[in-house]
Amino acid sequence: MRGRSPLGALFLLIAAGFAGVAVAAGVAGGAAWVIAVAAGLLALWMGELAIRALR
Repeated sequence: MRGRSPLGALFLLIAAGFAGVAVAAGVAGGAAWVIAVAAGLLALWMGELAIRALR
């Protein structure tokens, strides 16, 4: 269980990065909505992994 906390923190940082990309792509508008949706889904997935690893 010792290595799970750093792994959870890493997943949390990756999720935050994907969330930032999703927001930036959403603000850009146009055809960037595809990137916004994909990055948003990846952020949710990484966030779920982070929660599991931090429990």
